Amino acid sequence: MADPTFERAPLEPTGEEMRRLVDAAMRRIVQHVESLGEQPAAVDDLEAGLALAHRLEEALPWVGSDLDTVLDLLFDRVIGHSFNAAGPGYLAYIPGGGLFLSAVADLVAGSVNRYTGVFAAAPGLVQLELNVVRWLCDLVGFGQGAGGFLSSGGSTATLSAVVTARQEKLGESFLDGVLYVSDQVHHCVTKAARLAGIPAGRIRVVPTEEDGRLSPARVAARLAEDRRAGLRPFLIVGSAGTVNTGAVDPLAGLGELAARERLWFHVDAAYGGFFLLTERGRQRLKGIERAHSVVLDPHKGLFVPYGCGALVVRDRGALRRAHGQDADYLPPLHEDEGRVDFCEITPELSRPYRGLRVWLPLKVYGAAAFRRELDEKLDLALDLAAELERTEGIELVAPPTLSLLALRVVRPGATGERLDELTHELQRRVNHRNRVHLTGTRFGGRYVLRVCVLSFRTHRERVEMALEDLRAGLAELD
Repeated sequence: MADPTFERAPLEPTGEEMRRLVDAAMRRIVQHVESLGEQPAAVDDLEAGLALAHRLEEALPWVGSDLDTVLDLLFDRVIGHSFNAAGPGYLAYIPGGGLFLSAVADLVAGSVNRYTGVFAAAPGLVQLELNVVRWLCDLVGFGQGAGGFLSSGGSTATLSAVVTARQEKLGESFLDGVLYVSDQVHHCVTKAARLAGIPAGRIRVVPTEEDGRLSPARVAARLAEDRRAGLRPFLIVGSAGTVNTGAVDPLAGLGELAARERLWFHVDAAYGGFFLLTERGRQRLKGIERAHSVVLDPHKGLFVPYGCGALVVRDRGALRRAHGQDADYLPPLHEDEGRVDFCEITPELSRPYRGLRVWLPLKVYGAAAFRRELDEKLDLALDLAAELERTEGIELVAPPTLSLLALRVVRPGATGERLDELTHELQRRVNHRNRVHLTGTRFGGRYVLRVCVLSFRTHRERVEMALEDLRAGLAELD
């Protein structure tokens, strides 16, 4: 006879218990989200962080704890010691999202826990995700033969893009294949090439022009050298918004070169791609439709939480040829191109249901809401750049092509090393005020500060704070 103590497992809460669990979490979530604007832009104290991490080390807990106590630990001690990437003052790196409706979608997806690796397991849910993929294909200008998938981020999407390009253009023998990237390309591209088996000596890093853009003529010259050496060029990668300065490569020219040389053309649009929702973005990213594959990150320009990238390709059959694999234990897979089994076109068999976190906000808010937000970010970056150009002691190194700009301190007679030190110090002083958080990089051999305006919570008043803090910090350097 069963022990009556275990008639219902503790892992199976009643309806009332489920509501209590969610209510307890929601009280803290709402308080946290409503206070994002007042929270520090970042807690960037590595020693304190290491001490916190050390205190959190523990053995496997065999006995459970009270939920409220655990939530207090998370919200009072753990979460706050971090970069406030969901807040309005986070202008560092490429800001992530944090759209609350996407968090609701994740709660729904995780609760129903349906398997979407094959179409037959959840046809309706898979179709909703395929709708999202179709919308992304339309956005970049791909036709009806296009397809793709949502991934954990731009890095994994890029890996699939490189593997697909390698398979399509080189086949099974690929060690003499050569790919071409700029010296401003995101590091995930060269990492993907190495993971895809391309020898490091076959990755051509082509120097960019002074504006950080990749010249098709320079690529063509390197390509010709490699052909004369008996190598097999197969891939050109262009950037639609570099991380360092936000530069957009001449996509039309690179696409024309790739077509003429019969190469695969890939565009990294992880940061900049969703500006295609705006008229200015479409103009600045003209030529992206010539790509064979494009990576976009919904957790950037669509503001959804971290963990959502996307790869779209002009020929969806190429994904199947690169990733497809049969197994006796799988249900029958679909030959109908309109019914996609994600396990056949991605590296994943088991996968989280990412489609809902993009589909639900677009369905509820409409794409026009995202277009308005992105247009605002373009305006804010332009206005900040104009103010900085009028600020004595600041050089605007890279005006915004989209919503990212780069600047540095200038002083008459100062050496490059001294200017790097002053720019570092300006960054420290701005970040110390903790109303905004900025990061730096090296561009053209110089240290520069970056300002990336992308969060849906960042509006004019926060950008004005950034300008105030930059000018105040600059005055303190004198």
